[in-house]
Amino acid sequence: MRDAAAAWRRERRGPVAFTNGVFDLLHRGHVDVLCAARSEADALVVGVNSDASVRRLKGSGRPVRGHDERAFLLGALECVDAVVVFDEDTPLDLVRALRPDVIVKGGDYAPDAVIGAHDVVAHGGRVVIVPLTSGYSTTGTIARVIGERCQDPA
Repeated sequence: MRDAAAAWRRERRGPVAFTNGVFDLLHRGHVDVLCAARSEADALVVGVNSDASVRRLKGSGRPVRGHDERAFLLGALECVDAVVVFDEDTPLDLVRALRPDVIVKGGDYAPDAVIGAHDVVAHGGRVVIVPLTSGYSTTGTIARVIGERCQDPA
């Protein structure tokens, strides 16, 4: 999959942006970051953590949705041009293979903490941090659903 994405990238003539994440329960905050990322370039590639990677990073209760479903939903968004599932805990190898012109993350990251930022900047690219949309998070959504289930006697 990474090789196919790298080949796709080499064929692109305009600037390409990259972002990554789990995208477990797609919500408005995710879409806001994805749309902002796409506005930074002519194409957007999204790296999605594999199920095994998510379990290592977030624990045995995650992901809620498998990586095939998460990738499908992301790929259906107009702002997303390509989706690549990666099995590593970080997207560094994917960033190095794709060589994006822009790497984008949500506002909970500092530019120097973005995995792959150094590589992107080293080949003349940029790092963009997009402010988070308040009130939207996967963890918060899961907590609300679990809380509602516990209170619902049906």
